[in-house]
Amino acid sequence: MIIKGVVIHGAELGRRLGFPTANLDATNIDIANGVYLSRVSFGGRSYKAMTNIGCRPSVDGESRLLEAHIFDYEGDLYEKQIEVELLSKLRDEQRFDSISELQEQLKRDAERCYPMEW
Repeated sequence: MIIKGVVIHGAELGRRLGFPTANLDATNIDIANGVYLSRVSFGGRSYKAMTNIGCRPSVDGESRLLEAHIFDYEGDLYEKQIEVELLSKLRDEQRFDSISELQEQLKRDAERCYPMEW
């Protein structure tokens, strides 16, 4: 599945956890919540990524977002159009008892995604 959208501002929690994300409004995206191996494209280039779609129950549990952590990219994508290709689902969305537990799971998820040959 390919999802296109304009990057919006988030709470920047991913950045503080070492996993900055490009966020898209996922209110009207018809796909199951969870963490996905993905590819993000913009500016004529494609990048390996790890994407979460859901309501982030460990943080606020309210608004539904697509949050793509783009490996090997640093830069400002706010207000830019990106394309997120979901390649395979890694796991369902889950609630963690602490932010440190969430951070450890993100590290495990990233290890499953990268380095991965596509």
